[in-house]
Amino acid sequence: MTSTSSEQRPFRATDLGTVAVLAWSGEHPEDEKDMPFLLAYSLGDTEDGPEATAEAMGRLLEDAGLPVGGPLLDGARNPSLPVSLLVEGDHAVVSMPQLNAQCVAPPEWLAAVKKRGHAYFMATTRAWPDAKPGEPVSEERLTEFAGAEETMLSAAHCLLPARSLRR
Repeated sequence: MTSTSSEQRPFRATDLGTVAVLAWSGEHPEDEKDMPFLLAYSLGDTEDGPEATAEAMGRLLEDAGLPVGGPLLDGARNPSLPVSLLVEGDHAVVSMPQLNAQCVAPPEWLAAVKKRGHAYFMATTRAWPDAKPGEPVSEERLTEFAGAEETMLSAAHCLLPARSLRR
């Protein structure tokens, strides 16, 4: 008789590999106004490769209450959601249990987030090894990856209220 273990190994942040966040803005189809978007993804650069980082990202998102492939969550309506967005200067910082990630946000993104008060956050389990932090990504490559059905279905989606440091 054989049996399988349902025991999960403990979450280790190192299993995520390099996690990057990318900010951009674009017209939202519902209201035709600029929407600030944030995409979090792993480069898939661990010893065990993209499959292992996908599993780790899935676990991270699940632990944070972000269902992969699930409905769009509204962080303003879910105050207990342990995911937040801090906008300070030209940086966007996403925080969740076990992970803090930041990126430089372009001026048009900053203007859109200021107007809307939130950003559309998408965190995908799909690795994107050729989009390294700090290197420019063309609009074509971004659309190709972020707009791909595989990326969309393997992601958690939520609106994150934008917070800033009080002075």
